[in-house]
Amino acid sequence: MNMDKVISLALEEDHADDDVTSKNIVSKNVKAEAVLIAKENGVLCGLDIFKKVFLKLDKNFKFKVFMKDASKVKKGDVILTMHGYACPLLSGERTALNFLQKLSGIATMTNVFSNVVKGTKTKIYDTRKTIPGFRDISKYAVRCGGAQNHRMNLSDMVLIKDNHLALINNLSEKVKDIRKKHKKLLIQVECENQKNVQDAIDAKVDFIMLDNMDKEMLKKMIILIRKNSTKTYKPAIEISGGVDFKTIKEYAKLGIERISIGMLTHSAPSLDMSLEVKVQK
Repeated sequence: MNMDKVISLALEEDHADDDVTSKNIVSKNVKAEAVLIAKENGVLCGLDIFKKVFLKLDKNFKFKVFMKDASKVKKGDVILTMHGYACPLLSGERTALNFLQKLSGIATMTNVFSNVVKGTKTKIYDTRKTIPGFRDISKYAVRCGGAQNHRMNLSDMVLIKDNHLALINNLSEKVKDIRKKHKKLLIQVECENQKNVQDAIDAKVDFIMLDNMDKEMLKKMIILIRKNSTKTYKPAIEISGGVDFKTIKEYAKLGIERISIGMLTHSAPSLDMSLEVKVQK
């Protein structure tokens, strides 16, 4: 989605143009300056969006930026300073911080997961479990945190999930049909049991996702997939479901290529920051 549209919707939601508090307290001629400060350690993401929120309200805001997206921040770090008219500054504060804090939270959690698997062949991926309308920026935050994006939308890749499998009689034939129509698209199958895995191998799909399996089952299925791999066909293995800070290190030791984690975008807590405002001297 176009970011200008997202920002406009957010400001409209907050009725930023009808801020009865600021309008009744601050004269429209009063100018102010503000300092953006990190209140905890993390990974920064969303500075351009932060600035665009204010520029939507007043194109004359000026910023001095000391850090950039994907930077590590520590508690107390000054991220940027800004100055302009006080009323639009106060009216845009919460919307701008909401974007920046949420995206930085996603980047921070992603970075923790990414650091755990560093040095292994396993890469961390996100999912489509995002707030509707905010997928592009959420997945951007994942990249800032050091992980990879799974498909951005339903047209990027064929992902045959459990509910699709329930409607398919012959997976191999269905995969052949899909490849004829969409020669450049990769195909992945979500597998919950050994039959699903064997069917995916027989269909020669590109990625096999092992979903919500216990560790012993995962080991067994990985062996099965590797035994059926050849020089010309070696599907990438992805683990999904039940992944947290306790399990991810053990999963990475299994030698798989991918781990997808929904909580990166649906459960990451916002990174605490504050915007301290004072009258411009």
